[in-house]
Amino acid sequence: MAEVESGVYDASSIQTLSALEHIRRRPGMYIGRMGDGSHPDDGIYILLKEIIDNSIDEFIMGCGRRIDVTVGSGGEVSVRDYGRGIPLEKLVECVSVMNTGGKYNTKAFKFSIGLNGVGTKAVNALSSKFTVRSVRDGRFRQAVFARGVLQGETEGATDEKNGTRTEFIPDPECFPNYVFRNDYIEKRLWMYAYLNSGLQLFFNGERYYSSKGLQDLLEVETGEDKLYDVIAFRGREIEFALTHSDRYGETSFSFVNGQFTRDGGTHLSAFKEGVLKGINEYSGKNYKADDVRDGMVGAISIKVTEPVFESQTKNKLGNTDVRGPIVAAVKDAVADFLHKNREVADTLLDKVDRNVHLHRQIQEVKKKSRETSLKSRLRIPKLKDCRYHVGDKWPRHTVPRDTMIFLTEGDSAAGSLEKKRDVDCQAIFALRGKPMNFYGQKFDKIYSNEELTFLMQALGIEESIDNLRYDRVIIATDADVDGLHIRNLLLTFFLSFFDQLVLSGHLFVLETPLFRVKLPREQPVYCYSEAERDRAQQQLGRKAETTRFKGLGEISPEDFGEFIGENMRLAPVTLDNMHNVPELLGFYMGSNSPNRRDYIMSRIEVPEYD
Repeated sequence: MAEVESGVYDASSIQTLSALEHIRRRPGMYIGRMGDGSHPDDGIYILLKEIIDNSIDEFIMGCGRRIDVTVGSGGEVSVRDYGRGIPLEKLVECVSVMNTGGKYNTKAFKFSIGLNGVGTKAVNALSSKFTVRSVRDGRFRQAVFARGVLQGETEGATDEKNGTRTEFIPDPECFPNYVFRNDYIEKRLWMYAYLNSGLQLFFNGERYYSSKGLQDLLEVETGEDKLYDVIAFRGREIEFALTHSDRYGETSFSFVNGQFTRDGGTHLSAFKEGVLKGINEYSGKNYKADDVRDGMVGAISIKVTEPVFESQTKNKLGNTDVRGPIVAAVKDAVADFLHKNREVADTLLDKVDRNVHLHRQIQEVKKKSRETSLKSRLRIPKLKDCRYHVGDKWPRHTVPRDTMIFLTEGDSAAGSLEKKRDVDCQAIFALRGKPMNFYGQKFDKIYSNEELTFLMQALGIEESIDNLRYDRVIIATDADVDGLHIRNLLLTFFLSFFDQLVLSGHLFVLETPLFRVKLPREQPVYCYSEAERDRAQQQLGRKAETTRFKGLGEISPEDFGEFIGENMRLAPVTLDNMHNVPELLGFYMGSNSPNRRDYIMSRIEVPEYD
């Protein structure tokens, strides 16, 4: 028997974990990323989502039209619905025994997200305290758990309304230093409201309600940017909405049984195909997919009895049987709407015809560019790819969630990062100087800029955002004025032409330490602010040596290795909605220098002197 560093591998090495132990030891399998609440996909929000999903399922089944959500200052969460309530005699099993629940019974829950009997159990196991109270027809039962272990039960008579109340506190052992961000919760609740018109959700007393569903969603997302009134259709098991703006690229929102599928899936592909066929049927032409989709903002929501997702976090639908019915329903509804609304139809087709003309121009520019300098798509200067892609067919449509690419400022930072990166999943693209400011520029202008042409090809987004080769695109620039300017130029580029990359949660900014505080022969402490530096100096004492990092190029490979691994801090780039983007870019990146200067100067604190 071969020996390894940790000892002998024999029968004593084999372990069998209980469901509770497995959840706590491998939480990522159940809730995805852990995190501290600084990203909308962090685990604490998934815990909240799992509980709300159960309440949404009650509404979908016609039971309960109100859900109350509260989050306290200490991180304690409460969700109360007014549905049927969990059967009292099965209350404990439903929240603590894996693969137990009513979602296997399609008569009790025809359309549901919780198919595997896992979600609530994961919340229970990952909470320092978990309390569930069910009320049914004048009786209640309540169970209290600590880290998944039952602490006690009570039951009796009550005059409360039917339904379920779930309270939990995320376990600090699993989520150290976590903080709920209200804006992330609010955005998620608005999505629930849009997907379940008629449902009232209350978050800390504030009401979230939609009467028109996905039509309301697109109205909010596009604002005055939309070229025509939103085309909307609502059936029993499918709902969709679409419009166009003069922005570049396409923006899509997709949902299954009330669940936001961030990475789309077969239902989103079928929706896009149906829109194309409906427009072609009405127009009698044969437009290409890109001609129709450029500038399109669309949303699709379907209900499926047996949805198949790629993971427990349910970000992408895999059902192939839904394609045909969705394509047919969308095609017929779009064509019918256009026939009945000629003014909308004329505006839509004018947009598509303009796209055709623009794409011809872009193809001509791309052809000339390739002839002169882009000889091979597989040999992109300044790209150090990760092993996941090397040797594979490129680009890939299925990308592991841990793949990432760092967009670095110059060769020195890239060199240090390259020596300590995880070569399996971390790629590097070194920028040469400052990119062009693309605010107000047309898409074809990109191809006159070799740097950004290479960047598009490195990311795989030249033809479609669907081909994005990395799960996370990370801007890694210095924390000085030049570095911040480069960061803003890249943000302008992505927001102007690839806002779906931002809306889908793929763009991040690497937070790099400003200081290193270190005692001889001891592990250094990396500080990201002056306050952190002061605390570290106080803890380590006078003998500690403090180093100020002036730029990424001055950080050694050894230091880089400490903060691009498990301790890496990433700030997600998020958008509340699309229609604010032009105004923001115009203010910060446009030609209004005097107004921008006044804005900056009004926020500079000038010290007072006696």
